Amino acid sequence: MTQQEQHAFDQAIALIPTGQEAGRYRGATRRDYWNMVGPFGGITAAIMAQAVLCHPQRLGLPIAITVNYAAAISAGPFEVHATPVRTNRSSQHWSVQMTQNDAQGTAQINTTATLVTALRRPTWSESDVPMPAVPRPETLRTMPIGPAGVDWLQRCEMRPVSGFIPKVWDGSGTHSETLLWLRDAMLRPLDFPLLTAMSDMFYPRVWLRRAKNVPAGTVSITTYFHVDAEGLAQIGPGYLLGRAQGQRFYNGFFDQTAQLWSEGGQLLATSNQMVYFKA
Repeated sequence: MTQQEQHAFDQAIALIPTGQEAGRYRGATRRDYWNMVGPFGGITAAIMAQAVLCHPQRLGLPIAITVNYAAAISAGPFEVHATPVRTNRSSQHWSVQMTQNDAQGTAQINTTATLVTALRRPTWSESDVPMPAVPRPETLRTMPIGPAGVDWLQRCEMRPVSGFIPKVWDGSGTHSETLLWLRDAMLRPLDFPLLTAMSDMFYPRVWLRRAKNVPAGTVSITTYFHVDAEGLAQIGPGYLLGRAQGQRFYNGFFDQTAQLWSEGGQLLATSNQMVYFKA
């Protein structure tokens, strides 16, 4: 498959081994997933996950990832280094760093991550977080493409159920919950990198809670995975139902939770992130 034929998401998370040592890769930002002043945070998280998934020493599949956005990512090349720091009988712990060269050519860290992979064994399973009862996605309108500069929104089809972005920024917000159906706009089948990115596809809850378009950005996000590769393959390019809600807004930072279910009602991923905002 040529680069032109390859899906934009796969091009965005593509990593090439540097040849120096296992786990060192080169990549580059892509305009397809730009978000005003830098890459969409979800695509950066997907790149960090991809670095582990590509590693020849990987054991099992992701069960948790935490991504910390330490500094702005500039347009252009970057390097990612994934290191297995501890391997147990059924789990493996990883440290991942993304760097870019500054004006003097010195590598500077802009993103860090920890990731846990594991071998799952068939056992008792249940969910205590049922999927909300909502209208089917095909009965809802697709959310219009966002403003100029937010290119990544063109890559995701969203059909809101409730909790739309406020039409009037007048400070009259009363809650922070959003429900919406979402999937890749070009019907890319779901896998762990895409599920990682989708966990960050919710606008800052402070916008809804305050009905004010204040500056905001994710500082750290943790995503937990509740599905295996076979389960993702069964979903394919289908819709996911997403629910996001803020919890505590306090002195310039707040946290927001999110859940993602398959159309069949299986809870696939949960996440929690800490977000900076300017009042």
